Amino acid sequence: MMSGNRAMQGVAMPTRAARPASRLVIRPAQAQHRRFLVSWMLAVCCGAAALAGCGAGGGPDALTAPIQVVRTAAGTVAYRELGSGPALLLITGADTSMDDWPPGFVDALAARHTVVVFDNAGVGRTSAVSAPGLLSITAMASQTSALISALGLRRPAVLGWSMGGMIAQALAVSHPAQVSRLILAATAAGTGKAVPLPPVTTVSGLSPAKLVAQLFPDNQAAAARAYLNAIQQYPGSYEVSAATFHSQYLAAERWMAGQDAAGRPAGDLRVPTLVAGGTRDRFMATANERLLASSVPGAKLLLFDDAGHAFLFQDAARFIRAVETFTG
Repeated sequence: MMSGNRAMQGVAMPTRAARPASRLVIRPAQAQHRRFLVSWMLAVCCGAAALAGCGAGGGPDALTAPIQVVRTAAGTVAYRELGSGPALLLITGADTSMDDWPPGFVDALAARHTVVVFDNAGVGRTSAVSAPGLLSITAMASQTSALISALGLRRPAVLGWSMGGMIAQALAVSHPAQVSRLILAATAAGTGKAVPLPPVTTVSGLSPAKLVAQLFPDNQAAAARAYLNAIQQYPGSYEVSAATFHSQYLAAERWMAGQDAAGRPAGDLRVPTLVAGGTRDRFMATANERLLASSVPGAKLLLFDDAGHAFLFQDAARFIRAVETFTG
């Protein structure tokens, strides 16, 4: 997500490698969590309950999954892990934390996958990988690779949203043995041919509600409110610093301009790839998803009508079905 909520921040899986002894577990405060998702979000995230398992008693619960911190070769990385089955790694976008994935959305995916969500470099308890002005998509991909190794995830499917989709591409280019499949949501190729980001991506000083509203079309106010209500359920709010967001934005701009070495060889990717986006995205032009899908050999393109940058949450039931079908 290029501008986000600055006030909040079936095959059995192979035997996993031993976990590092140095892992630190940080559990949420023992506050009572009253899950009061509005009926719209329940319908969207759990409408395909038989398929996704969302809402099943005793199922995965992102709200109670502890934040953990693991030491990797690229510094410490904070993450949550829940569910069971083949690994699915979720990479979020700029100006967001792992708490910007709606809990019902994560729970639905975790019904059939071991889902890992984490904070990008310099966010929350995740170490920075460079001075802010030197941050790059490739550097964030290298830290993501180190996380995969530290957790023994082997070859997860990788779902990247917005800037996270750029990181996912760089990961597949630089570390192809660590990626089994790519799901690239609301993102762009790094070949230098992408439509640049619009000025709205740097708007600051807005309320959380107004910032989140930009992720959805104007006629989808209910979807925006449901998304905001969902992510506000996570305990322990924290922000992405202004310096970190600025460095992320510049890294994304350089990627789209073809100035990041890992961005140019999109045609060399040999990973099964699904590209998806909303046709009314204020941040990422639909032309970028079309270009990306045409750049990656064999990539599939899935566009969501009347949907914005957060299309994957606006039409979560359909998107989750697509992910499940694609990952097998």
